[in-house]
Amino acid sequence: MRRTGLQMLGPFGGAAMAALVMFAGLVAARAQSPFYDAPASLADGPPGSLVRQEPMDGAPLGASAFRVLYRSTGLKGESILVSGVVIVPQGPPPPGGRPIVAWAHPTSGVVPRCAPSLAIFLFQQIQGLRSMVARGYIVAATDYPGLGTPGPHPYLVGESEGRAVLDIVRVARDLPGAGGAKDFTLWGHSQGGQAVLFAGQLAPTYAPDLQLRGVAAAAPATDLATLMSDDINSIGGKNITAMTLWSWHRVYDAALDGVVDPRALPVIDRLARECIEGPFDIFIRQRTERPLQQYFLAVPDPTKREPWRSLLEKNSAGTLPAGMPVFLAQGTVDQIIRPTVTRAYMGRLCKAGNPVKMVTLPNVGHDRAAQASTMAAVNWMTDRFTGKAPPNDCGG
Repeated sequence: MRRTGLQMLGPFGGAAMAALVMFAGLVAARAQSPFYDAPASLADGPPGSLVRQEPMDGAPLGASAFRVLYRSTGLKGESILVSGVVIVPQGPPPPGGRPIVAWAHPTSGVVPRCAPSLAIFLFQQIQGLRSMVARGYIVAATDYPGLGTPGPHPYLVGESEGRAVLDIVRVARDLPGAGGAKDFTLWGHSQGGQAVLFAGQLAPTYAPDLQLRGVAAAAPATDLATLMSDDINSIGGKNITAMTLWSWHRVYDAALDGVVDPRALPVIDRLARECIEGPFDIFIRQRTERPLQQYFLAVPDPTKREPWRSLLEKNSAGTLPAGMPVFLAQGTVDQIIRPTVTRAYMGRLCKAGNPVKMVTLPNVGHDRAAQASTMAAVNWMTDRFTGKAPPNDCGG
């Protein structure tokens, strides 16, 4: 099971810690290959077009998996390269082609080597992968810009994530031999929840050639100002804020002067270079983050300072096109994405005319929200592909 790295790590016994040390050696061995290196000129071309692919081993149920490098659109409208993975079920596609599910991953880091397509346990991290492959769906999993490909990664930048998600659906549809259809759904957790909500907002104008059937999000990052201000005193909250400050300073040229205590800058840089794949990564990040307990921010609330206030608002999820079905899952003991925040977002969707299925997960925290809601989400997406009327909890 993939953890987001934003929750506190529980106690471990000696044997478990030894296993984690061995696991850490494997994670540290992850390294980028020449596959991700490409001249900038290769970015020229239609968004969602394939630049290169290479086969990957280990996909479940005899499926074929491909690491892909494809074209997308940067924040300034420029052509960029993005990496990811496409998993195709075995056997011939049905008449009309295979539906596509775009999986958007939770936080994995903010530097290129933290790409999920480089992760050792990638196929275990894609929640519901076996069930989706068994039902004949192509699964397309973007790394997002700046993970795998040259950074910096625009962490929690909704438009950047959303475009990358939509463009890998185009890659999956057109991948030779995959038999992809234009019908697709979106499924994401945490940062990935934000990504699929933005992709849903962008789809009608950015990808009118595709047919979005529904958006599913587990514990999505919707209200970023509340996320940052509510969690700033927790370990997870400091991690989120540190990565956001590091990324947006580079992506938006947002000044850190007067916002961050100068003594915290080296700690933030170290955190930015640590990836999040498993429990040992969380343990390492907790050690790295420790100095931020003594000194971190130079202001009580950065969400009230410009340009941070406007950027947080810009990257908070808006509503989706009226009538678009939405699935939301939320744990009741989530200390990162508060249940009240997701409920408030549901209320906005209901007012906008979206039928919303809300799944409440008793005694589930942030890291397990996708895992605990996987089968409900996959069943809900299956119903969207088969044309069933979407359930609607808005009146309840």
